Amino acid sequence: MNESVMPKKRGRPVAFDYDTALEKAMYAFWQHGYEGTSMATLMSAMDMNKASIYAAYGSKEALFQKALDAYVQGPASFIASSLQQPTAAKVIDALLTQAATMLTDGSHAAGCLVTKGALACSAEGAHMQTLLSGYRTSTEAKLAQRFERARAEGDLSADTDAVALARLVMTLHQGMTVQAVSGVTQAELLTMVKMASGLIAAYVGTTQQVHT
Repeated sequence: MNESVMPKKRGRPVAFDYDTALEKAMYAFWQHGYEGTSMATLMSAMDMNKASIYAAYGSKEALFQKALDAYVQGPASFIASSLQQPTAAKVIDALLTQAATMLTDGSHAAGCLVTKGALACSAEGAHMQTLLSGYRTSTEAKLAQRFERARAEGDLSADTDAVALARLVMTLHQGMTVQAVSGVTQAELLTMVKMASGLIAAYVGTTQQVHT
């Protein structure tokens, strides 16, 4: 038989890796924001066609929500682990120091996916802004609960406003995102963290220095 007309054997199909493709989508959203990430960008980043993306993850909005969960459980997981520190001082130190490192890590887009996404949403994307704000509000509430516990344990002064302190820490984190996106270096952010932590310690009467 003429070899030129023989059917060519197909190579073994590459297995679809749900988590790897989702991670690639997460990085795309992190770089461009929800509205700035087109389906063409997602298709290129994930190496999937539109139909396959929809079949595996649902709509673009559903994909973003899944990517956001992956971000919270992955690159931003230091926030949850920081809450496990034994004192309020160490909670603040761990959260802000690790934030400075993550926000300026050159292996991905600068800044925080949640904060950047919330700032970049238009009126048409208000529902996504609500979703992102919900993550921030949830984190702030968990911080407030941790500081309330610290106050009850005598780790913070009795008159410390746990809610206001949590809001302050989150505001610092959000400001660090803006600074990182603007090109501020990791060393510069860490210097700011040291200064801010010392001021917080002096104000709320923590039993030890926040930044060690």
